[in-house]
This record gives sequence, structure tokens and C-alpha cells, in this order.
Amino acid sequence: MRGLRVTSEPPAAAPTFYSVAEVARMFGMSSMTVYRAIAAGEFPAVRIRGRLIVPARAVESMVDAAVADQAVVDAAEFVPEGRGA
Repeated sequence: MRGLRVTSEPPAAAPTFYSVAEVARMFGMSSMTVYRAIAAGEFPAVRIRGRLIVPARAVESMVDAAVADQAVVDAAEFVPEGRGA
């Protein structure tokens, strides 16, 4: 068929980190709310040269815990010791 191009691209790998905007979209909240939670030590994040990013593993762990327990989870429980406010 003319114009049809078949490529064998590998599936996209799962991200290691999410931007604050991506996390806000996932959780249905504003980016500012996520930034405030990070600043208060209530949400896990990594700062690299001034930019905050959220480990995908932390987000996945929160989702897994909420599904397994069928309950609300506190994101602050996923902040490493000594990192909270």
C-alpha cells in the first residue's frame, strides 16, 4: 500500500520521574497545590538544580497502597525520614 509505513519502534519505557505538572494532572489538582505540599514536606520530590521532580516509584507506591488497602493514603508517609517540614 502506498504511503503506509510500518515501523518497529519499541514501546515507550515507563518514566522514572514525573514533572510537578504531570503529577498535578494525574491527581486532578493544580500544580501550585503540589508545589505547596512538596514545600511542606507532605509530598515526595527530588530537587535537581532548582527543578522539582517526583519519583514515579513514589506515585506508583501511593496508588498501590490505596488500591490494596481500599483506603485513602497520606502522601506524607511516602516522604523519606528527615525530609519533612
